[in-house]
Amino acid sequence: MSIKQNASAVSTAGLLISLGIIYGDIGTSPLYVMKAIIGEAVINKTLVYGGISCVVWTLTLQTTIKYVILTLQADNNGEGGIFSLYTLIRRKARWLVVPAMLGGCALLADGIITPPISVSSAIEGLRILQPSIPTVPIVIAILTLLFMMQNFGTEIVGKAFGPIMLAWFTMLGALGLLSLVHHPEILAAFNPRYAYEMLVNYPNGFWLLGAVFLCTTGAEALYSDLGHCGKANIRFSWTFVKTCLLLNYFGQGAWLMSHAGSKLTQNPFYAIMPGWFLIFGIGIATIAAIIASQALISGSFTLISEAIRLNLWPRVKLVYPTNLKGQLYVPSINRMLWLGCVGVVLYFRESEHMEAAYGLSITVAMLSTSILLSYYLYVKYKLRLLVVVFLAIYISIESSFLIANLSKFPHGGWVSLLIGIVLLAVMYTWIKAFYIKRNLTEYVRLRDYIPALKELSEDDTIPKYTTHLVFMTSAPKTKEIESKVIYSIFQKRPKRADIYWFVHVDTTDEPYTMEYKVRKLDEEDVIRIDFKLGFRVEQRINLFFRKVVEELVDNGEVDITSRYISLNRQNLIGDFRFVVLEKFLSYENDLPLKERLIMELYFYIKQFTSSESKWFGLDTSSVKVEKVPLVISPVQAPQLKRVSV
Repeated sequence: MSIKQNASAVSTAGLLISLGIIYGDIGTSPLYVMKAIIGEAVINKTLVYGGISCVVWTLTLQTTIKYVILTLQADNNGEGGIFSLYTLIRRKARWLVVPAMLGGCALLADGIITPPISVSSAIEGLRILQPSIPTVPIVIAILTLLFMMQNFGTEIVGKAFGPIMLAWFTMLGALGLLSLVHHPEILAAFNPRYAYEMLVNYPNGFWLLGAVFLCTTGAEALYSDLGHCGKANIRFSWTFVKTCLLLNYFGQGAWLMSHAGSKLTQNPFYAIMPGWFLIFGIGIATIAAIIASQALISGSFTLISEAIRLNLWPRVKLVYPTNLKGQLYVPSINRMLWLGCVGVVLYFRESEHMEAAYGLSITVAMLSTSILLSYYLYVKYKLRLLVVVFLAIYISIESSFLIANLSKFPHGGWVSLLIGIVLLAVMYTWIKAFYIKRNLTEYVRLRDYIPALKELSEDDTIPKYTTHLVFMTSAPKTKEIESKVIYSIFQKRPKRADIYWFVHVDTTDEPYTMEYKVRKLDEEDVIRIDFKLGFRVEQRINLFFRKVVEELVDNGEVDITSRYISLNRQNLIGDFRFVVLEKFLSYENDLPLKERLIMELYFYIKQFTSSESKWFGLDTSSVKVEKVPLVISPVQAPQLKRVSV
């Protein structure tokens, strides 16, 4: 299956992958939403009808209208996520990077909270059968297994989980429908008047929005996983998923109304199950809750790959487990999420304690998406009034959810915010360091040095460094080159070669671009190659460069045979050597405190990331890495006084 395959077409496999990857979080919400809304209050019509009405309209306004209909429309050649949305509009306003960074960090932080609470909730359900079961070791073991599965790719994970989630949603709908027939009047909760009455007239009703919000926490991951499943598959499957979810919520409401006037003593989700089915229901619910973690994990991989391309995250190793479009695995992020999840489990230990940290950060991500989406809709459609109305509605809704969720802060919500702040610090450091380096990189006109390069190439008094010398260059203009490259060729150690190649890689906003241009700056000795690669294309420059050289040879545009007389007679190809310049922070800097801290943190983090040669996929046996000092603000030379001997 080609990487350029159109993943947007509806297919059975695509629908199963969608069910298995993106609906785990939002699909397991019936396990705890109604229980959280009722809490320890006395069951009454205002609370039950109002709670279900809030759930219905939250799923409709937030998930269906905002994400499935509108936000999925803002795809970047089939790719989704908050950074993909930012890419579409970033050239219009630079300040939009702020909500993009906030939303990205919030979603990553939620990816550390969601797996522990989902898996813990599932395993704790087994206490119905065995009250003394130790949950923490089991939860950690399951999480470890789940993260180990990621390196097989989301295609494999999705196909494995898809049939299970199909059975799960079918079960939700069937159980809800069976319960609904005992109190069909509950369908009146479709009327938003009941939601208004609960939020305004019920004592402390507004603060119940924190519990209601749990029904839509997986909506942001739905958009992030667009590239894994395709727009059409998500929209088609959501119709089925939402129908099953609503049937189950109404079924739970029907059961609750049959117990009006009493307090809740059992989870209404399990209460609507027939006794003979309970053990099967617990088993399926356990597996489905484990699968709920997959949506956030897959979304995190997508976010990081796009953040790297935007210079918001260090260049870490990206793995493409399959040839299917959109499949991605990021080993370092997988390890980070696993460590974070284990830490959360060990700290909170029980899912009821984790609930305080759950949902708070994702409201920040949703607010950020609303801001970016509003700007996108304005740029694309120029309908200012409608955009203002959209922004006003969703800022009001999501701000209300945020305020209600802030009550969780002292009870554990600070954990997710702390994680988000740490991630935000990394992003801020990386983007600021990028601009500092870019502004201070010195470029020179390459044409001014071509005569010197030709003379060096023909100077027999200097030992030949290599036949073909290839420099990776960051110079965006074809007529320029970094002054450090010229220094490396002529002064550090004269590098005599037959042909000098300069290779530049431009990562495009489109995900799957694979183009190149060749410019001969000198007919025989100096050649520049510019690659344009999409942000989802694996950087295999060694392979791409070889392919380009082969095409140039076949076209008769370049002769790569060795210029040594003895080797040339045998038509032997000369050797190629890549040179990569890696910067380090020079001691000869006199920086203000803020800039010094940023650059020191940048280089500290950089030592744990992929090297330039590994990032570009170069063959390490033919790569020379040269360290060059980065002098940002030179220290003022001391005034030395010479004394006579």
